[in-house]
Amino acid sequence: MTAPTSAVDVNQPSLQPAAPTGRRLSWQVLLLVIAGALALTSIVRIITGADGITNVSQMSTALQLAVPIGLAGLGGLWAERAGVVNIGLEGMMILGTWFGAWAGFQWGPWTGVVVGIAGGCIGGVLHAIATVTFRVNHIVSGVALNILALGITRYLAPLAFEGHAGGSAKQSPAVETLGHFTVPGLSDGLRDLNDNGWFFVSDVAGLLGGLVTNVSWLTLIAVALIPATWWILWRTAFGLRLRSCGENPIAAESLGVNVYKYKYIAVIISGGLAGLGGVFLSIVANPFYLEGQVSGRGYIGLAAMIFGNWMPGGLALGAGLFGYTDSLNLRGGSTNVHALLLLGALLLIIGAIWLVIRKKYAPSMITAVVGALVYTWYATTNEVPNQVVSATPYVVTLVVLTLSAQRLRMPKADGLPYRKGQGK
Repeated sequence: MTAPTSAVDVNQPSLQPAAPTGRRLSWQVLLLVIAGALALTSIVRIITGADGITNVSQMSTALQLAVPIGLAGLGGLWAERAGVVNIGLEGMMILGTWFGAWAGFQWGPWTGVVVGIAGGCIGGVLHAIATVTFRVNHIVSGVALNILALGITRYLAPLAFEGHAGGSAKQSPAVETLGHFTVPGLSDGLRDLNDNGWFFVSDVAGLLGGLVTNVSWLTLIAVALIPATWWILWRTAFGLRLRSCGENPIAAESLGVNVYKYKYIAVIISGGLAGLGGVFLSIVANPFYLEGQVSGRGYIGLAAMIFGNWMPGGLALGAGLFGYTDSLNLRGGSTNVHALLLLGALLLIIGAIWLVIRKKYAPSMITAVVGALVYTWYATTNEVPNQVVSATPYVVTLVVLTLSAQRLRMPKADGLPYRKGQGK
């Protein structure tokens, strides 16, 4: 009897799996969508006079704030593609912040980066032992890890930092900078173009200027990890085996895949990436460890991963969106958020028209009413309260997850317990 032709031998080293298929936007369509969003933002900027929503400084700050969120989300993607839900990203980031700053102020920032990644990996090992070996509920294990990481760092901080210059029970001494780079000529040219205030062109210049102005070397590494993750998981035999553990571990085991090993590898890499996000916070965003500085970014990273439909590219867009809204807290928050109310109203009206075209009349009416209410809020006020500015990143997180919920497709075995040999 011949083997069925649908069987896949994931142990063939030459196997190069195709990228996942499905109803996804092509790069051309995605670029058109981004261009349309920029054009709409440009119109809002011109109408409201809120030039800060697309200037170079705003975009540079947004990129810096997006990096730790993106790294946490990337860590979550590695774990969940192998079938392990990683709510413990917050705790792994906390470990990364503490270990990175602890090693960084003593032996230099790059040593801090390595040790911070190792700290996150320790969290990954603990989560893997609990969920893979002992089959503890993934959510329970993740929450416990978050509490454990907070308790460990709170206990160790006074022991490690007090007695050193600038150190205290809640803050480490300062860490030397990793350094930044600016592309000469291009950065100044884009900033000048952005300052002209032209429709669309100046907004594109502001976006690109933020990518080449005062950028940390760790940011460059973090951005490179996104295509690297895509290539490893979707273009190598190793990635196919790992993803098979998150889709159907019983079938993967029947084809010779060591499911436990791949789950452990994925969760440890997940911890390392989250730890790197923590290092970014305690060495780049701030040159010291500060208790509470992770501030929920692990959870937002998980939300960015879900928004991105468990794909690196979508995750990057989600992290960029959340980083941008978070940056409003630092630069012209009230004025810029008030201008974005108009942008939100326009997007809702466009969404209502799109729903009418698709003959979804009830949802279109609700969307139009919400859009009218948002516009009324914009038209009858001159600014928004500071509390609204602070809450904007979290509100955006909830809104985009709600709107994207119907198109999400998580790995089929994500979060399900697995015991070796259970398929026999």
